[in-house]
Amino acid sequence: MMTRSHCYCFITIFFTLLLHTLASPPHHFCKEDQRDALLEFIAEFPTGESYTWNKSSDCCFWEGVTCNHRSGQVISLDLSYTLLNSSLKTNNSLFRLRSLRHLNLMDCNLRGEIPSSLGNLSRLVELDLWDNHLVGEVPVSVGNLNELRVLSLGGNKLSGNFPIIFANLTKLSFLGLNFNNFTSTLPVNMSEFINLEYFNINENSFFGPFPKSLFLNPLLESVDLGRNQFTGPFEFPNTSSLSSKLQFLNLANNRFDGPIPESISKFLHLSQIYLNHNNFSGSIPRSISKLANLTDLHLSNNMLKGRVPGFLWRLLAVTLSHNYFSSFANPSKDPLIQMLDLSSNSFQGPFPHWICKLKKLSLLDLSNNLFNGSIPPCLRNSTVSLIDLILRNNSFSGIIPDIFADATELQSFDVSRNHLEGSFPKSLIICKALQIVNVENNKIKDEFPFWLGSLPSLNVLILRSNEFYGPLYHPHMSIGFQSLKVIDVSHNEFTGTLPSHYFSNWREMTTSSEEIDQYYFASIGYTTPWNTYHTIYYESVYHSMEMVNKGVEMNFERILKDFRAINFSGNRISGEIPESISCLKELRLLNLSNNKFRNDIPRCISNLKNLETLDLSSNNLSGQIPQDLGNLSFLSYMNFSHNLLQGPVPRGTQFQRQKCSSFLDNPGLFGLEEICQQTHVPNPTSHQSEELSEAEEQVLNWIAAAIAYGPGLLCGLVMGHIFTSHNQ
Repeated sequence: MMTRSHCYCFITIFFTLLLHTLASPPHHFCKEDQRDALLEFIAEFPTGESYTWNKSSDCCFWEGVTCNHRSGQVISLDLSYTLLNSSLKTNNSLFRLRSLRHLNLMDCNLRGEIPSSLGNLSRLVELDLWDNHLVGEVPVSVGNLNELRVLSLGGNKLSGNFPIIFANLTKLSFLGLNFNNFTSTLPVNMSEFINLEYFNINENSFFGPFPKSLFLNPLLESVDLGRNQFTGPFEFPNTSSLSSKLQFLNLANNRFDGPIPESISKFLHLSQIYLNHNNFSGSIPRSISKLANLTDLHLSNNMLKGRVPGFLWRLLAVTLSHNYFSSFANPSKDPLIQMLDLSSNSFQGPFPHWICKLKKLSLLDLSNNLFNGSIPPCLRNSTVSLIDLILRNNSFSGIIPDIFADATELQSFDVSRNHLEGSFPKSLIICKALQIVNVENNKIKDEFPFWLGSLPSLNVLILRSNEFYGPLYHPHMSIGFQSLKVIDVSHNEFTGTLPSHYFSNWREMTTSSEEIDQYYFASIGYTTPWNTYHTIYYESVYHSMEMVNKGVEMNFERILKDFRAINFSGNRISGEIPESISCLKELRLLNLSNNKFRNDIPRCISNLKNLETLDLSSNNLSGQIPQDLGNLSFLSYMNFSHNLLQGPVPRGTQFQRQKCSSFLDNPGLFGLEEICQQTHVPNPTSHQSEELSEAEEQVLNWIAAAIAYGPGLLCGLVMGHIFTSHNQ
């Protein structure tokens, strides 16, 4: 007989099991037709066989697959970053998954056109085909997907007009067409996208007027029209129903003109504005001061002018470069600027001392202006977070203050083309992140800074056209410079010799670079709240330098990271050219001209297969020009003039293309007939004697003329006298 306690125990267990059963989700039990459709879909791609879907397991638990808990229908498929390496066919089994609501094929290396059968997936809420190789036009059938909220087609090669079928997609909150080849105007009426929050058509070829109706959509938060061909004035609808949620606006790299409208202040939540690289004119609207949430304002490369208002200094990032601004107001409150680019304007006067109050400053670019006076020592207060300090091409004078003891983040230091003097700042030894040092065209008087060789990241060192002196090598100091890619110490007073192992540790010049077509630059901007949709917004400040290349003074507005160059010209360095130069396999430019190097040109220079420029002129080099130099296929410029070279000129194609002047004043050289296009190339002695003969001939001609002129003049006077007497 069951006791009462046993009864209570049984009831408790029963209700516990009942509650557990009710609380547990039902089993998925993947539908057979869904499983087969998925397996057929993945089998159509070259990598499909290696994909980890097991036919014997429940497809609802497969990687990237999500099912409805009750029906077992597949409602989400996420194969992002899976290399499918083929095209989507019209009859692909994927399109049998009619309950699919989320389809993510981002970065799958898909090719070909978007199939029209995509329109069969009428329940889709999210479609992401970002970063593939899709071509052609968006099929009309996409207009059937009227449940879509997210449509991401960016990062492809799609073309044609802005699809008018998008007008059917009234539930869209996200539309991304960026990085494609669309070519058309935008619809006149874009106010029907009433749920649109994010609109991105960056980097296409859209043209025509500013689409002001777009801003009537009440939920709009982000608009990116950058890198297109829009023209005309930039204006908003004259109505009170403008989107009140707009936070991000990018109109950069178009051809908009006219003034920046005061009405931009109606978008009170704006935090980032990019209007750079247009043709905007006039002054900065004072109404922008009403935008309390604004952090970034980018107005560079326009035609703006006047006085910069002081309220801008409360922002975090401001770029005003390449305009016509002439002055700026001081901040009314403590400035908050972290990234400031005022370069290439007409600012003048002393260094703005309020910059010393910027505790979180990471970039300061005042280059290409008319600033003068000294660089204040108080700038020390702003160096803790400083990454890029660019004061190039002003009229700063005095010494460079030694203020970098706390600048552990500093990557670039450029004070070139000023009137600075005194010693080179030794506190830069603290800056282990330093990549670029440029002090060219000043009056700095100091010994060569050997200690810079210990900096692990130093890539570019420009000391040219100063008053540096002494040797470039000291036997008791490590040569270092393992990361150096470009060095220019030309036009100084360096002396001494270089040992044969001098270049042995310059490792970055010995190995090939993977940074092809990449430049040294600083980024201004921040990732945005919309970065989940594959976009980071910033503006670049490129580092530059000047250098003699192929005999011509050149301005490198951007420095390539794979460029390798050595310029020691215009000094008094003597001795032999170090044999270790042959280690620098990636060297493109070698200029040792106007020194006192002597003896033979090292034959090992012919190992520099990437060499494009070689200038050894105006030294005391002797012996022959190495014949193997004629095999350097990239060597397009060379200069051996004003040395003591002798023997035959190599007959390689590269030599035959040089100017005759590249070999002048080498008495013992021969074989220049084709280069100089003469049957005989005289040596300087015979050339001088010919010049002397010509001079003597000219003197004799003048004497003969004078001898002939004297009797003629006398005869003329006599005849004149006779004629006058006869008339009387």
